[in-house]
Amino acid sequence: MQYDNMITRQRKWMFYLLAAIVLGAGLTPYPRIFLGLLLGAVLSFYNLWLMQRKINQFGQAVAGNRSYRGGIGTFTRLATAALAVLIALRFEEQFHLMAVIIGLVAHYFVIMIDFALFKSRD
Repeated sequence: MQYDNMITRQRKWMFYLLAAIVLGAGLTPYPRIFLGLLLGAVLSFYNLWLMQRKINQFGQAVAGNRSYRGGIGTFTRLATAALAVLIALRFEEQFHLMAVIIGLVAHYFVIMIDFALFKSRD
């Protein structure tokens, strides 16, 4: 139950972040930077979803005394990051590379902020 609440909170924070980035891309004179952030953050959201799903599957297997053959999706997350960088390099006039990289680590910031806020309430 607590894990499901945490997942919901983190996804909600990512949606808020994505909405803020979209507003920044449309309303500021720096669309290239915000589009880079958006590309990285969208793929970061996918990585967050993938990581949460894999950890949930792992936890259910451990709780049920079953073996778990799958990993936690590290290779897929790294491949997603490589894809984002390749897109940014291919379309340099639309995406700022450093912004894409910052966007890729957005889900780690969301996880840390969620943890800090949740622990401060306890």
